[in-house]
Amino acid sequence: METQIVEVINMPREVAWLPWAVQYFFLIGLSIGAFLVSLPGLAFGRANWRQASRIALLAALVCGLTAPVALLSDLHQPGRFYHFYLYMNTTSWMAWGSFFIPVYLGGLLLYGWLALRPDLQRLADRGGRWAPLYQRLAYGGLASTGAIRAAAALTALGAALVGLYTGMEVMVVAARPLWNTPLVPVQLIVTAVAGAIGLVMVLERVMGLTRVEDTCRLNRALAATQLVALVVGAIWLALGVFGLSANHARALAEVSGSPAWRLTAVWAAGATLLTLVLALMRPRQGLLTGLLAMHSAWMMRWTLFIGGQEIPKTGAGFYQYHLPLGQDGWLGLIGTAGLWIFVFIVLTSLLPWGDTRDGQTT
Repeated sequence: METQIVEVINMPREVAWLPWAVQYFFLIGLSIGAFLVSLPGLAFGRANWRQASRIALLAALVCGLTAPVALLSDLHQPGRFYHFYLYMNTTSWMAWGSFFIPVYLGGLLLYGWLALRPDLQRLADRGGRWAPLYQRLAYGGLASTGAIRAAAALTALGAALVGLYTGMEVMVVAARPLWNTPLVPVQLIVTAVAGAIGLVMVLERVMGLTRVEDTCRLNRALAATQLVALVVGAIWLALGVFGLSANHARALAEVSGSPAWRLTAVWAAGATLLTLVLALMRPRQGLLTGLLAMHSAWMMRWTLFIGGQEIPKTGAGFYQYHLPLGQDGWLGLIGTAGLWIFVFIVLTSLLPWGDTRDGQTT
């Protein structure tokens, strides 16, 4: 009997989703999470949430306005974006995302404008060089709870659609078991809310608007998200370890032999657990806890997208990704951070973000 030997040569491939994509998923997640944090004080009128909700609105706007730039950059040729509209592909979640993102950002801008109209009117009443512009932007300066809630509902719909598409465009990749699980969209949402809460606490400290009661309240919410994140991670691990899901078992088998992946898993679980402990044991402290929450949100996305692409679809071993210095690497990351800082400076220079009551800004 003749024996045939078939040799399969596996060629390493460059990552398709660059760090630009990680930036986008990170920023849009923070924006959606911060929008949710803004709802109690601005849409539902809860006075004890008012200050934190205003800072959350700032975070949602800054991250929301910066995220699409990173997404366009990840297309390698930003001009390609119009193809999503000229040649609609109804079977592509990415194509649907090109319609969902404008709904969210349009709703967010409308929601933010309605919430800030009274502040714009107060700035116009003070006079000065920019008073005419503030007067036009205020458009009467009336605070309409009904209009704010309607805009919040539109934004919430857009946020749900963006959250759905960003999770699904990862989950539908059947060739990568690490991605092909319904737990991925859940974990993306949970870590996005956690990172947004962390960002709000950091911004409060940076802007000198920290209030002990706000920090305690945000830490309680953050602790809840960390507990959910640990539960979701435990479910994923149990599905793989006990063979309850063939897909999870295969994903676990692909990474279990890698010391780097084991270290990453321990690091992720440890960072989440540490954030949970600090949020519960030191509820008055927000800076370190907030930074840890943002770190966990970033790390989850970097590991999922960049680390996930290092796992070969065929062959043995792992691809090696080295972050380059150019625009597809460090320069792109620094540039996106610079844009975020620029938008933050513009918004904080033009508008007051402290709590405003009885016409006073704090």
